[in-house]
Amino acid sequence: MTGRDAAWVRYLLIAIALGFLGVMLVAPLAAVFIEAFAKGAGAYCRNVTDPATLSALRLTLTAAAIAAPLNAVFGLAAAWALTRFDFKGRSLLITLIDLPFAVSPVIAGLIYIALLGARTPLGGWLGGMGIEVIFATPGIVLATLFVTFPFVARELIPLMQEQGSDDEQAAVVLGAGGWQIFRMVTLPRIRLALVYGLILANARAIGEFGAVSVVSGHIRGLTNTLPLHVEILYNEYNSVGAFAVASLLALFALATIGAKNVLEWRLRRAREAEGGQ
Repeated sequence: MTGRDAAWVRYLLIAIALGFLGVMLVAPLAAVFIEAFAKGAGAYCRNVTDPATLSALRLTLTAAAIAAPLNAVFGLAAAWALTRFDFKGRSLLITLIDLPFAVSPVIAGLIYIALLGARTPLGGWLGGMGIEVIFATPGIVLATLFVTFPFVARELIPLMQEQGSDDEQAAVVLGAGGWQIFRMVTLPRIRLALVYGLILANARAIGEFGAVSVVSGHIRGLTNTLPLHVEILYNEYNSVGAFAVASLLALFALATIGAKNVLEWRLRRAREAEGGQ
């Protein structure tokens, strides 16, 4: 293949890729904002500041804010155990971490109803104590946790395997304690990957529909998250309102992509710096 042929093929592939992205991603994203402002900025502001929308926004951010630190703790513990110790059940733990990727979110929601519904022994006992789980905020948080907990662990495990434990073992020889080793040796080396995993988990939490839809009960102003609120508005033929709320999710997605790209750049720079030492 000549240089001219190679250039022709390269430009063709780039054009195909850009065309596909334009049709599948850019055009739908633009359509969301066009429809959201179809009746003017005033109608858009009324829709996004509606009490039901603000309630859905608060619940979405609350569920994501609770899931994020719990995912960080679980992901760190799982990655540490899998990369620093050899124990029975290691393969099972890896399989369980990947389980939410294989199980439909709707099935996950049904599992929580089967375990914690009002007519189940555990759910009835909790209800007797005044603790509502299903069709309430705790159920939404649990469903969000289920679908998001692999992300942090899956970012940390390959990195910690690649880094090895030589530095940590050296710190032990020098007399450092467990907390000192984690704070001064392990955490600085994995902090960007940890934040990267949290960003991905947060994006998944904000956009989750299936599992949350099953356990929420769709109670407007109480148990609707932003994706569920979009569905309700659209089913009520309030397309402008639905697209206005959807634009909030799109903005969250764009912010997530921006943060993801910045972290990828910083991770690349950090690895280049380590390789140059």
